[in-house]
Amino acid sequence: MSTLFRKAGPPENIHEIYRIIVDQARQPRFYTDFGVPDTVDGRFEMVTLHAFLVLRRLKGATESSTNAAQDLFDLMFEDMDVSLREMGAGDMGVGKRVKAMVQAFYGRIASYEAGLAEDQDALEAALTRNVYATAEAGHPDVAGLASYVRLQTVHMAKVDLADLENGKFGFEGAE
Repeated sequence: MSTLFRKAGPPENIHEIYRIIVDQARQPRFYTDFGVPDTVDGRFEMVTLHAFLVLRRLKGATESSTNAAQDLFDLMFEDMDVSLREMGAGDMGVGKRVKAMVQAFYGRIASYEAGLAEDQDALEAALTRNVYATAEAGHPDVAGLASYVRLQTVHMAKVDLADLENGKFGFEGAE
């Protein structure tokens, strides 16, 4: 009876897509080679960057892919909610934090889209503002990460849409 009024969770394929995104975002090379901060913020940035790459391919291609994109978005932020609670955020503040994360994500989508539409410098500037905003002094490889994003954008455009929707894809050069 408790499930009578509860919305059904996302289908298994959406969980698989999200798992692939998170696994890729956790690759050590982002934190060692590209200098992404190995912090909660840095990991959030890598998850959102990879989600952007997948959502960009799914969004608006077909009704089915648009639905998959929405389910993926919903699952991602449900997971963020759970993660915040597991890290000890109080119930009263979680909703506001998740709302701020959603707004940040939309800002990143716009920033990355603009960067991809322009030249390498524009994409590097978008990555610097977002991914490296909390980086300590050092030498992050912004150019390397920008090249990686362009490589993944080309790769995602080649991934069969049905395979992508069903969680049967990988990122280029995934370990």
